[in-house]
Amino acid sequence: MRNSRVRAIDAMRGFSLLGILLANMLIFQYGLWGKDELHYFSISSNDQIFYYIVKIFIEGSFMPIFTFLFGYSMVKMKESLQYRGIKIKRTFIKRSFVLMIIGYIHSEFLWEGDILLFYGFMGIFLLMFLNRKKKTIMIWGLIFLCITALIGFVGLLEETPAEKKQMKEYVLQTIDVYGNGSYSEIKFHRLNEMPLEIPVELYIFIIIFMPFLTASLFLFGMYAAKKNWFMNVEEEKVCYVIGTSILLPIGLIFKTFNLLIPSWQWSGVLGMLGGNLLALGYISLFATLYTITKKYKFVRMFEHVGVLSLSNYLLQTIICTFIFYGYGLGKFGELGILNGIFVALGIFLLQIISSSWYLKHFRVGPLEKLLRICTYFTFRRKRLGKHENSIQL
Repeated sequence: MRNSRVRAIDAMRGFSLLGILLANMLIFQYGLWGKDELHYFSISSNDQIFYYIVKIFIEGSFMPIFTFLFGYSMVKMKESLQYRGIKIKRTFIKRSFVLMIIGYIHSEFLWEGDILLFYGFMGIFLLMFLNRKKKTIMIWGLIFLCITALIGFVGLLEETPAEKKQMKEYVLQTIDVYGNGSYSEIKFHRLNEMPLEIPVELYIFIIIFMPFLTASLFLFGMYAAKKNWFMNVEEEKVCYVIGTSILLPIGLIFKTFNLLIPSWQWSGVLGMLGGNLLALGYISLFATLYTITKKYKFVRMFEHVGVLSLSNYLLQTIICTFIFYGYGLGKFGELGILNGIFVALGIFLLQIISSSWYLKHFRVGPLEKLLRICTYFTFRRKRLGKHENSIQL
């Protein structure tokens, strides 16, 4: 049962990395702000269609899967630490600080789309829920889900003419710097230039309340772990089918409304809610398909990518920034949405091949090993039990 659960979680983690790469391809190609200002880029009508496809089916719905798995892994890691008699909070705090350091290095020297710094911070925040009852975690998860949805009202605020002008200048400058600049020029632009002037008070508000606005999927993952979901996917198949049939269409409908009718009063709310519901639908769908296809070789390939999730995530940044930034091939804003999708699929295929080869020779990925060493302060591998591979990012 444990082996079945581990393989399902690893495969799901690999699946989420594919979706994250497809969504992040918009940022790699057009920038964190430019991806929503595509009228400054020369994209074809076909690319516009694929842009909508990515926005509806992928963006905002695969990162929450990763978030769900993070919460899930925290509970399973706690169970392993209890079994081994290791202090739980101290271990999680060390692990979280290591993630924050890796995330800081990632965002400082490579790319503005880092999530590891935030995940490290959330690892500490979630400690207050780690020993709570299942019912309590679910209630708080639903509360945070509603709070997150209400953030969609912020999207109704229109930019002033001055803000539109500032955004245009920033995007055009980004196109030039990212496409033609040196590493130092791109790094300076990324860290020092902003399209909008954000008050210090708003920064403080975001830092304080961001954990509350993003905690729902973390908590749903913790709830699933406490309920021991995915430990025997065959027996749970009916639940996954029901979840897929309900959550998948609702999430897609909500996100479609948000994209096609952006001026509607509830559009932003449906977009925020739909992204999370679609993520839960994808989790149910993948678990359903896993019960049917887990014996096939290609499913094992997803598992291999998932086992090396941290290393593969950072490798995606290195490859994509080299392709699109000026210090590499300089293709920023030039390939188009569809070609970007093909590039993402090609990169993921290479990661499948390299991950499968790597795990034939080594048991732990390089960055996964670093995280474990820094967490336990030892180079010697300690036995975490059969579900060790599920205790990752």
